[in-house]
Amino acid sequence: MYSLSQFPRVKLAHKPTPLEPLTKLSKQLGRPHLYIKRDDCTGLATGGNKVRQLEFHLGKALQEECTTILVSGRTQSNMVRCTAAAAAKLGIGCHIFLDKQNPIAGDAYQNSGNILLSNIFGAFIHNYQQGISDQEIDFVMKEKALELQEQGQNPYLIYSSCNHPPYGVLGYLEAAQEIKFQLKRMDILKSTIVVASGSGITQAGLILGVKTSDDMAIDIHGICVRRERNLQKQRLTHILQNALTMLDNPETVKAEDISLCDHYLDPSHGGLGKRTKEAILLGAREEGILLDPVYTGKAFAGFLDLAKQSHLEREPLIFLHTGGFPILFAYPDKLYP
Repeated sequence: MYSLSQFPRVKLAHKPTPLEPLTKLSKQLGRPHLYIKRDDCTGLATGGNKVRQLEFHLGKALQEECTTILVSGRTQSNMVRCTAAAAAKLGIGCHIFLDKQNPIAGDAYQNSGNILLSNIFGAFIHNYQQGISDQEIDFVMKEKALELQEQGQNPYLIYSSCNHPPYGVLGYLEAAQEIKFQLKRMDILKSTIVVASGSGITQAGLILGVKTSDDMAIDIHGICVRRERNLQKQRLTHILQNALTMLDNPETVKAEDISLCDHYLDPSHGGLGKRTKEAILLGAREEGILLDPVYTGKAFAGFLDLAKQSHLEREPLIFLHTGGFPILFAYPDKLYP
């Protein structure tokens, strides 16, 4: 088990989050042992997986006496919304850098959902050139950080590229321990967890967290929501190796540690296809859960298909709900009627 006590942190999340059965879906699909881990219930700014990650990022930032946070993301990024809220809560500034690439036409996508909430939290929003790489985004943020330093600020950057210590991974190392404890109480020793794989930070933390289980067998299956499988696997490998270095652990990443599927991009990051829409409506109407078109809707579509595979029918299958329901309001004409 990894020790996290060496890393500074700040309490932001409501924990533990529930692990609940998907009773109606299990009955409808004729498939027992379906569960949902409710990390949409972490509390801050409507919750989600980013809240756990930010406890360690902002712990580090406060240790360095940061006065403002810089973070980037796509237009409807959950990370920027949660960072804006956390910065407001902690009394520090927040600069958000957004790729305004718009897969959905209309004013709602550009001004509601996470964008609306980020504005309400008082973040400064900047746009950057569409289609630039994560490394180029980091360069843009560094230039702004230098400008802020000249103004007497002490900025802290949450980088987009995976060439930096991935402090957010620590949040899901801890979450993996929480999940294992819940599963043991339910007498479940073998299971598969399905999670949206975007930045890769959440999946990486879970992968490392379950590797320490000698008495449990837990597979982590990522559903690609932004990149094709090969690119996402490269990114995850890099994040995992950097995390092991950060943890001062001599292990290396093995190919079998990373399980990914890119059949649910549907059709691309931010795009809303038929399978994603069906998954969102099924989750809402059968279980009262709110999923979104960018992340969890795509991952839930993959979860539902896995639930139908005969070789997994006796094994508990767990959907990790990473939050993001504010994004629904950016797609009103696409989702209903």
